[in-house]
Amino acid sequence: MRGIRSIIGGDDEAEFTDEDSFDPEHIPEPGSFLLGHDVLDGRRHVEFHRLTAEIFEERGVYDMTFGYNLAKLNRDTRHSDAGYRYAVDAEDPSVLRAEFSPTTEFCPQSDTLTKGSFRAWNALSDRHGYDLVRVRVAETHQQSEAVNEALAEMERQYEETGEIDAVETDAEVPEPTVERGTDPEAPF
Repeated sequence: MRGIRSIIGGDDEAEFTDEDSFDPEHIPEPGSFLLGHDVLDGRRHVEFHRLTAEIFEERGVYDMTFGYNLAKLNRDTRHSDAGYRYAVDAEDPSVLRAEFSPTTEFCPQSDTLTKGSFRAWNALSDRHGYDLVRVRVAETHQQSEAVNEALAEMERQYEETGEIDAVETDAEVPEPTVERGTDPEAPF
């Protein structure tokens, strides 16, 4: 997937943190989906995220806005509150929770990126050792409820069938909208 051209110029202008470092200032804070669970940090985060980059490369999970493997977003210093955080489920250590924080609250790719992430991680579960990777978008996203309901349905189908190819990804998520302000003179 290398060489995908971005609509905003790719990562040529971006600066990235070192892939072997854990810098809490350049990754999102764990959100509500991870609260009460064993959040990966330090070496544990770095190791799982490095494996994530490999899995996303193999499965083609790319952010088309930036033109790079979605895992690279965690290291992009322009977006220090965006990317993935992970936690081992408190009730079932064979389950990993992954929460995606998009670059904006109206990111139109959040639905596609989280579904692609779910499919990639769970299709290659032998690579990371978890029976299930549960994925959610952070509550800061304007359509988090609808996106997360669709992800929960995918998860239910996967647990029921044990086959990632049997999982339907066409659950209805409304198109993103930008609400107009109350000022009738304002253009938007």
